Amino acid sequence: MMSESEVLQLVIPAHLASHRLDQALAELLPDYSRARLQQWIKAGRVTLNGDLCRPRDKLRGNEKVEVRVEHEAQTNWIAEDVPIEVVYEDEAVIIVNKPAGLVVHPGTGNNSGTLVNGLLHHDAKLIEVPRAGIVHRLDKDTTGLLVVARTLAAHTQLVERLQARDVKREYETIVNGTMTAGGTIDEPMGRHPVHRTRMGVLVSGGKPAVTHYRVKRRFRAHTHLQVNLETGRTHQIRVHMAHIRHSIVGDPVYGGRLRLPPKSGETLIETLRGFPRQALHAAKLGFVHPLTAKPVEWSVPLPDDMQHLLRVLADDDRHHQDEYNDY
Repeated sequence: MMSESEVLQLVIPAHLASHRLDQALAELLPDYSRARLQQWIKAGRVTLNGDLCRPRDKLRGNEKVEVRVEHEAQTNWIAEDVPIEVVYEDEAVIIVNKPAGLVVHPGTGNNSGTLVNGLLHHDAKLIEVPRAGIVHRLDKDTTGLLVVARTLAAHTQLVERLQARDVKREYETIVNGTMTAGGTIDEPMGRHPVHRTRMGVLVSGGKPAVTHYRVKRRFRAHTHLQVNLETGRTHQIRVHMAHIRHSIVGDPVYGGRLRLPPKSGETLIETLRGFPRQALHAAKLGFVHPLTAKPVEWSVPLPDDMQHLLRVLADDDRHHQDEYNDY
């Protein structure tokens, strides 16, 4: 396999003061296991304020850390003619609008037919970039915008901006229940202690997770939200919404049992029962372009299934408002 090297430059945030270096890096670089990070530290690939260091070194906060990451090109990933919608591309980045049902990376049970397979068909040189250039993920059944870096330099810059919380990611979602106002959910997250394929809010040992939301429209028993991520934990929006008892419509993992509003019409019942996925869409994406150093932003409309759900919810609202006015 070919290997590529990139240097990640980090500043230890205040909340990680008193932590071990390897613990802090595991939180700041979630794509790499703690064991691998420890190996890199022992191999001299990590410096702390310019000096070599040990995994157990305690931190004070605000230290400068450099990590020299050695990436092995995934030469076992193959190019396939998987349809992908490219919203924008230049020599540094590709912006993709991912449909529902498309897995991002090949893995167990999904060796082909993924977004990565399609990207390698679109640009074979992506095999030389870590993770085929993908900087952040979307769940299989979440739709919307993803950025793909075409070069190692662009990948390094975008990963650093993501870690610095300097990438705008705005989502739209439809949740169960009527919410009166927007707010912020600041609850740490981690792997569920029993159900290991699920994530959950953890009282202790979780990684910081912050989700901001505002109401776009209230319906009789549902709410259309705009959601902005400050952090990017796995399943973050889905877990946080379920935590405040406003789970996302259609979520097969965190949504719980189907909730039908009283006196629902047949169209609403069929739409809610037949909604095939979590109603979550990455609507806007913005960052400082790695070549021009200027802010750039893209947006894509809601997919057809979410637009249809919103129309049905609006019709249900009007029907019950008319029914109320008849009295």
